[in-house]
Amino acid sequence: MTLDSDILIDRRRLKRRLTVWRVLAIVAFVAALAFAGARSGGDDGASGFGIGRDHIARITISGFIGDSKSRHDMLEKLRKDDNVKAVIVSVDSPGGTTTGGEALYEDLRELANAKPVAAVFGTMATSAAYLGGIATDYIVARGNTITGSVGVIFQWADVSELLGKVGVKVDEVRSGALKAKPSPFTPVDDAARALTEQLVKDSQGWFVGLVAERRKAAVSSLEDIKTGRIYTGRQAAQVGLIDAIGDEQVAIKWFTDARKVPSGLKVRDWKPGQSVSSLLSASMSSLALKLGVASLVDAAVLEGLDILKDRPLDGLFSIWHPQLSNVR
Repeated sequence: MTLDSDILIDRRRLKRRLTVWRVLAIVAFVAALAFAGARSGGDDGASGFGIGRDHIARITISGFIGDSKSRHDMLEKLRKDDNVKAVIVSVDSPGGTTTGGEALYEDLRELANAKPVAAVFGTMATSAAYLGGIATDYIVARGNTITGSVGVIFQWADVSELLGKVGVKVDEVRSGALKAKPSPFTPVDDAARALTEQLVKDSQGWFVGLVAERRKAAVSSLEDIKTGRIYTGRQAAQVGLIDAIGDEQVAIKWFTDARKVPSGLKVRDWKPGQSVSSLLSASMSSLALKLGVASLVDAAVLEGLDILKDRPLDGLFSIWHPQLSNVR
């Protein structure tokens, strides 16, 4: 082997070592950013850059609202993060379970007791979604937003006649007269109907009571609100269900004027269940794009679950759905 060959081999080995160390340095740098992002909730687009600074957080409440531990944990982190100076709750939802709305309300109230929180309603914010909105201290909606629907619904199907036509008979043994009532297999009797009416009335009273407590301007319109009707944003402003017509900028102005939040803060999206690994993946992808090279990591894409598609409304729900087939 010649001297020139030895030199060439040594250069290639050195080049490979430098490449490895460069890659490791980049990964370590991005991991550190991702770790910081996991602590502060992540930056816009989950890029992981520019985090750890004072900002206004934005969370999104959309689709069907249920009880969510990941959402609860995120709101806890928001409450404890000193870099979060205010929170925008962006709402676009027809509602969900009554307990899901209750959990959301309680978590947002705890957050609002620690820092300024405002809700911004999109296309729809009804029932349990509106319940989440009144947990904040300021509500903004578009003029044509559909909101309101302050109420509770309990539904069941009666397939007893259908079963009789196809020759199916359901036998059962009950431990009590009201056990598993109402049932889809038998017509509802007076006792079962009275029971469900009591359930709905109790939850409705709780819901309306919160509206009266949180939206004092709406008290004079409670009889109209109690019907469970929906309102446009403009109508909701007239009866006191919301505070202003507009968009996110109106909420930010309220933060600055009424709650003395510093102006010019960046708005950053926070998402529930955001882990170090997901932030690392997004950060490396962002870094690769910024360097003009191919993406290093493919981010996972989670498809939303249409949980109302194949299941009935069982239990107490606070959701606006004139036709179940239209709820997507």
